[in-house]
Amino acid sequence: MKQRIYPIGIQSFEKLRRDGYIYVDKTALIYKLVTTGSYYFLSRPRRFGKSLLLSTLEAYFRGKRELFEGLAIEQLEQNWTVRPVLHLDLNIGKYDAPDSLDKILDNALTAWEEQYGTGPSETTLALRFKGIVQRAVEQTGHRVAILVDEYDKPMLQAIGNEELQKEYRNTLKPFYGVLKTMDGYIKLGFLTGVTKFGKVSVFSDLNNLKDISMRRDYIDICGITDKELHRYFDKDLHTLADVQGLDYETVCLEVQKRYDGYHFNFNTPGIYNPFSLLNTFDAMAFGSYWFATGTPSYLVYLLKKHHYRLEEIEKVEVTEDVLDSIDSEGTNPIPVIYQSGYLTIKDYDPEFGLYTLDYPNREVEEGFVKYLMPFYIDKSEAEAPFEIRRFVGEVRNGNIDGFFHRLQSFFADAPYEVIVGQDPVRNVELFFQNVLFIVFRLAGFYTQVEYHTSRGRIDLVLKTDKFIYVMEFKQGATAEEALAQINEKGYTDAFASDPRTLYKIGVSFSDEQRNIERWLVE
Repeated sequence: MKQRIYPIGIQSFEKLRRDGYIYVDKTALIYKLVTTGSYYFLSRPRRFGKSLLLSTLEAYFRGKRELFEGLAIEQLEQNWTVRPVLHLDLNIGKYDAPDSLDKILDNALTAWEEQYGTGPSETTLALRFKGIVQRAVEQTGHRVAILVDEYDKPMLQAIGNEELQKEYRNTLKPFYGVLKTMDGYIKLGFLTGVTKFGKVSVFSDLNNLKDISMRRDYIDICGITDKELHRYFDKDLHTLADVQGLDYETVCLEVQKRYDGYHFNFNTPGIYNPFSLLNTFDAMAFGSYWFATGTPSYLVYLLKKHHYRLEEIEKVEVTEDVLDSIDSEGTNPIPVIYQSGYLTIKDYDPEFGLYTLDYPNREVEEGFVKYLMPFYIDKSEAEAPFEIRRFVGEVRNGNIDGFFHRLQSFFADAPYEVIVGQDPVRNVELFFQNVLFIVFRLAGFYTQVEYHTSRGRIDLVLKTDKFIYVMEFKQGATAEEALAQINEKGYTDAFASDPRTLYKIGVSFSDEQRNIERWLVE
């Protein structure tokens, strides 16, 4: 039997087809794109197949019909016109200096100029690009296809550096503006990226771009639907079930729980993360594959810069304007987190025009919270899993004192400047809440955690097979007052008939010590 080869990290459509990798056929959507419009923008998280999509478009425009044998577009396209293709990949650069972007653009332009020539008056990057487009059409007799992969990479890497952002914005606006000024020479322009920068940023002049990021008819142009999962990978699901010692239905539910759940509009089918799915079938083992490829540091930078309460990430409500674009200064972390793939659309309220965002699946939720831990607690990524395992062990065994002594050490190890920042009074409270959120959210993957929050306090219910813990945390008040609130407000009434051992725990924080001061158990 022929070995199935999974296209993990394969971004070249030609390589994928010639070397026999599995391909989930998206060519019917590609044909619709090229025959119904001219300028497109698509935002999708990293490792979601954007580069492969552009490579497929490039093969199509270069007329490589043989690569499309057996695919949907073979029956749809009759002409297969060979066109000049200008494919710019901004994912290859590191953008940390004013001339970093210029070097990448100059390198691409130089390669195109070797093919199509130069003009003496073309002294700027934008003018050189414009001249290349014009000469490519004049020399071939066909309009060009312009494909830009990860158009936003320079802007994202410069978040937090306003001067650098300004430099890149001033370079990119006229460069991308060629897509508008040279309309008569362009058959198709397609930009992909993680985010959509709006307002006075690089998109402000590109009002001819059709943003298909939330378009229902293009929801599944990247990623894998449930129908595609069973059509292309049903044998792999059966093999995975055998290897993991699970039945078929259970393994399907586990795959769904871990990797499905991306919604790029409300009331649309869930999309599986293709990178994690392919890695799972290749290794025949579950894992946090998408997260292992790295999380951008700008996410934590934005959360800490804007003193964001981590518990507010879950089920956060936003308007469509917030989802649609971010400003280049990154003044609101939620749109960036959403567009980067760590949150997705879960619900929509048409009356008020509000979208509810939440984590798409367990891989993202668990991975994101684990990633945050070293930035708020003085524990490395290597130490964090062991600490959480000890927490969970103490909770499962009813070792309350051990649990709180460990929690005390988390607060004690945190550097003062990490806790208080520029606003000691406000940020001590914020630090307490964020550390507790991380600890209990991670513990919740192995135990059942229910909690609700309001400003200045956290109420928490933590359940195992043997115990129920009802906790009240107080800052600037005593453990006795925290315990009294549990009793006065009847927090434990709902568990009166539960056979498990119930513990009421009141906890006090000290602003001066910046730590847990005392806990009382009843």
